[in-house]
Amino acid sequence: MTTTDYTAIFTSALDGLRRAGNYRQFADICRYKGRFPRALHRGAHGEHEVTVWCSNDYLGMGQHPKVIEAMHFALNEVGAGSGGTRNISGTTHYHVELEAELADLHGKEAALLFNSGYMSNEATLSTLGRLLPGVVILSDELNHASMIEGIKHGRCDKQVFAHNDLADLEQRLRALPLERPKVIAFESVYSMDGDIAPIREICDLADAYGALTYCDEVHAVGMYGPRGGGIIEREGLLHRVDIIEGTLAKAFGLMGGYITGAAPLVDAIRSFAPGFIFTTSIAPVIAAGATASIRHLKESQTERTLQAAHAKKLTAALRAKMLPVMATPSHIVPVIIGDPVKCKALTDRLMNEFHIYAQPINFPTVPRGTERIRLTPGPLHGELEIARLVAALDHLWTDMGLRRAAA
Repeated sequence: MTTTDYTAIFTSALDGLRRAGNYRQFADICRYKGRFPRALHRGAHGEHEVTVWCSNDYLGMGQHPKVIEAMHFALNEVGAGSGGTRNISGTTHYHVELEAELADLHGKEAALLFNSGYMSNEATLSTLGRLLPGVVILSDELNHASMIEGIKHGRCDKQVFAHNDLADLEQRLRALPLERPKVIAFESVYSMDGDIAPIREICDLADAYGALTYCDEVHAVGMYGPRGGGIIEREGLLHRVDIIEGTLAKAFGLMGGYITGAAPLVDAIRSFAPGFIFTTSIAPVIAAGATASIRHLKESQTERTLQAAHAKKLTAALRAKMLPVMATPSHIVPVIIGDPVKCKALTDRLMNEFHIYAQPINFPTVPRGTERIRLTPGPLHGELEIARLVAALDHLWTDMGLRRAAA
C-alpha cells in the first residue's frame, strides 16, 4: 500500500515556480525610523544599508513624528491589543474616532474598519452578492484579486467588462433588466499600470441603468484631492460614488482597510459580513496612528507636492536614458522588463551591487510578458537618490543586454 507523498507534491509545485522565474523571496528589511527611505537589509551578502524604491508607504507617513507620537500615546494609555472582535470587547474609542475620520474624509455617513484592504474588498463584495436579490456585479477586468475573490464568494452573477471600456460596460448594462440590482466594481488607480478609471462616466452609466458604484481607492487615498480623499475627491464626485473602499496601509502608512458609504449600507455589511464579524479588530495603537496620519494629510499638501515632483523627475530621468518607463497619470512609475528571470536577476543585482531595493513584479500580479519593476518615488526620495537609481539601472540595462525604449 502506498500513501500520498505530500512533500513531493509541494516541492514539484515550487520547482515549477522557480523554473518560470516566478518564485518569490522575502527581503529581510528594517526601516530606520526617521531616515526613510533608508533601511537595513540582512541577506546572503551580509548587512547593508539600502534605499527602498518599492514601498507602498507612498508619503513616508509610517515615519511621521505625529503618527509615532499618537501611537506611543495610545500604547501607553490602553496597551497593545484590542482584546476581541468589534462585537465582543474589540471596539475602543480609537476605532470609533478613526471611523468618524474616514467617513468625513470621503463625505459619507458612515465608515467601517477592516484588518486589511483585501479583507474589506472580499467581505463587502461577497456580502453585497448575498444580500442583494438577483444582483449582477459588473467588474473591471483588471480589478484586484481581493475584489475578484469577493465577487466569487458572493455566489451571484457577474460580468467582466474590458478595462476602463465604457462602451463595453454600457453594452452589458443595457442588456440587463432595468429593475435588476447591479453593482459596478472598479478601481480608481490601477496599481501595476498606474492608469485611472473614468469615474464620472461610470457614475453616469450607473445612474442611467440603476446600478450601485463600488470604487477601490486604495492606491489613491491620501495621494490625491485637497484633503487626500482620493481621485474621487479630486474630481468632485464624492456624492456620486456609493461605496468607497480604501486602505490605511499605503499613503497613510499603517495597516488596515475600510469602506465608507450610506449608514444603512455600512450597517448591513457590519451586521452580515463574516470577514468582519469573526475577526479580532485592529490594535488601538494602529487606529490611533492612522487617525493622526489622516488628520495630518487632510491639512498638509507638502507630502503630496513633493511626491508628485519626484515622480515627475524620476520618469523624465529614466526616459532620458531610453529606459522603458510607462507613462502614467499617477504616482506609480513602472519600468518594463518583459521577462521574469531577467526581472529577478536585475533586482538581485540592484540590491547586491548598488544597495537599491526594488522588488520584481511577475506573474500572476501582472500578465506574462509584462514583468517589471514598480518604482514608488516618495517625498523623501531626493535628487541624489533619483540620480543613483537611474545610473544603476542604466548600467544594468547595458550590462544585461536589456531592450531599451525607442528614441
